[in-house]
Amino acid sequence: MSTDNTFYGWAPSGKGEPLEWREFELKQFEDYDVQIDISHCGICGSDIHTLDSGWGPTEYPCLVGHEIVGVVTAVGKNVTRLKVGDRAGVGAQCGSCLECDNCKSGQENLCERRAILTYNDRWANGEKTYGGYATKWRGHEAFAFKVPDNMENEIAATFFCAGVTTYAPLKRSNVKKGDKVGVIGIGGLGHFAVQWAKAMGAQCVALSSSDRKREDAKALGCDDYVITSDVDSMKKHAGTFTHIICTNFSNNFDWGLYLSLIKHNGFFIMVALPEEPLTGIPAFMLALRQISLIGSFIGSPKDIEEMLEFAAETGVKPWINKYALKDAPAAVQAMRDGKPRYRIVLDASL
Repeated sequence: MSTDNTFYGWAPSGKGEPLEWREFELKQFEDYDVQIDISHCGICGSDIHTLDSGWGPTEYPCLVGHEIVGVVTAVGKNVTRLKVGDRAGVGAQCGSCLECDNCKSGQENLCERRAILTYNDRWANGEKTYGGYATKWRGHEAFAFKVPDNMENEIAATFFCAGVTTYAPLKRSNVKKGDKVGVIGIGGLGHFAVQWAKAMGAQCVALSSSDRKREDAKALGCDDYVITSDVDSMKKHAGTFTHIICTNFSNNFDWGLYLSLIKHNGFFIMVALPEEPLTGIPAFMLALRQISLIGSFIGSPKDIEEMLEFAAETGVKPWINKYALKDAPAAVQAMRDGKPRYRIVLDASL
C-alpha cells in the first residue's frame, strides 16, 4: 500500500529496459500544491522519445505521461484554483518561475528561467518530476486545470498535450472563417488539428502519404484529402493555403513541395519534433512568399483553459483507444507499432 507521500507507477530502469511497476516518492507538499488521484493518462509520442533518450539524455528510472486527469484529493493552504473533489488535469509543464516577464504576461510555457517539465526534469527544490503512468500526481496549482463539467476524464486527458499543442499555434496564427488549413499527417496530433481548424471556421485539407486514412479524415471534417505523391492533386492546391500545420515529419521531407502550397503571407506551423535538426529549408521561397515558419511549445496555462472551454462548446474530442493502467507496457508497445486511432489513454479503473 502507498502512503500519503509515496505512489506507484510504470518506469524503466534504463534505455531499452522494460517498464516496471515500482514505488516512488511524491515531491514535498508545499502551500501552492495540489494532489491528484490519477484516473486516466494519455500516451504521447513525447513519452516514447523520452523513454528512448531520443531528445537527449533521460534520467532513469523515468516515469512518463503528461496527459494526466484525475480527482483532487488534497490542496495546500494557498491554493485557490481547485478544491478537494474537483476533476483536474495536468499537461507537459508542471512549473515555472512565475516571476519573469514571460510568466507575468501569461506565457509561462516560455519561462525565461526554466519551464519545468512534468517528467524527466527537476522541481525547483531539486526533487525529480514524475508523470502520469501512475496512481498519484502532486504539483503547483498553476499547472493543474479544472476539467469542464460536460467532459469525461478519458476524453479530457489527451487535450493536455496533443490538444493544446495543436490548438495554441492555430489560435495564435488567427485561423478563422475563410482560411484554408492543410494538415500534414492524420494521427494523434493531426486529428486534433483538423477538428480545431474546422471549429475555428476554416476549410481543412488532409495532406497524407497514402490513401488509408481518407475515410477517417472525412469523418473528422476534412473538406478534401490529398495524397502528397499525386503531382496533379498537389498542383491543384498550389498557392492556396493560408496555413499548413505539420504534425508528422520524415527525414526526406520535401520543404519546397509543401511551401509551394502556401499563399503569400501564409504560415507553416511546425509541431512535429524530429530528433534530428531541420535541413533543406529553401530560404528564397520563404522570403519571396513572405511565409512565416512557426515553432510552438505546448501552450500556456491561459491557452489550456481557453482550449478546454472551446472544446466543451464546439464538441471537439479525441478518438481514443483505452488500455488498463496495469497494461501500460502493452499500450506503449501499441504506440510504438502505430496502432492507436488516434490517442491511447490509460484507465486506472480497468
